[in-house]
Amino acid sequence: MYNTIILDVDGTLIDTEKAVLKSLQKMLAIEYNITKEVEELEFVWGIPGSSSLPLLGIEDTEKGDILWNVYMKEFMDSISVFSGIRELLSTLHERNIQIGIVTSKTKIELEDDFMPFGLMKYLSFVVCADDTVLHKPNPEPIQKFLEISGADPSSSIYIGDTTYDYQCARDAGVSFGLAVWGAKKNHGIDAKHLFNHPNEVLEFVTE
Repeated sequence: MYNTIILDVDGTLIDTEKAVLKSLQKMLAIEYNITKEVEELEFVWGIPGSSSLPLLGIEDTEKGDILWNVYMKEFMDSISVFSGIRELLSTLHERNIQIGIVTSKTKIELEDDFMPFGLMKYLSFVVCADDTVLHKPNPEPIQKFLEISGADPSSSIYIGDTTYDYQCARDAGVSFGLAVWGAKKNHGIDAKHLFNHPNEVLEFVTE
């Protein structure tokens, strides 16, 4: 049973896949004259721009991130909260379960893409890409969360949708639950729990 629930954001709490990939595709074409199919950009999913943009030949990642965020605004209408997430967070909060997020988003990206949905009120601790030197799949982001929250790794679980999330949790010594509702694939991910719907998480938290 868990008394601390740590959640990823993209692909776990909110569905941003179309916005993230389509905005990147458009930004690359217009700003860098790089033409890519959306499928060719799926590797960026789950890691920060500082890690993914160099793999596309963009050396000035700070500028690239700023431009990417500008184009993201054109696709904001396609972002939505996954079904069942509001109810899950509300119930966990009522049960006094500690809830937080570890995300590859920067603080500005979190403010732009996530905060408008009104879910921050349920979160006790937040770790963004700005908060650590290393990023997923490195364990540092979850280690940072454990440090600031004082949570016990043995009673904590990280729920995410990618292999980067799994590797981060594994190497930080916390259990991993796969958010099947948002995961593009689950082969090669040795998750302790497979959650097909957010409400299934409630079966594994302390009363």
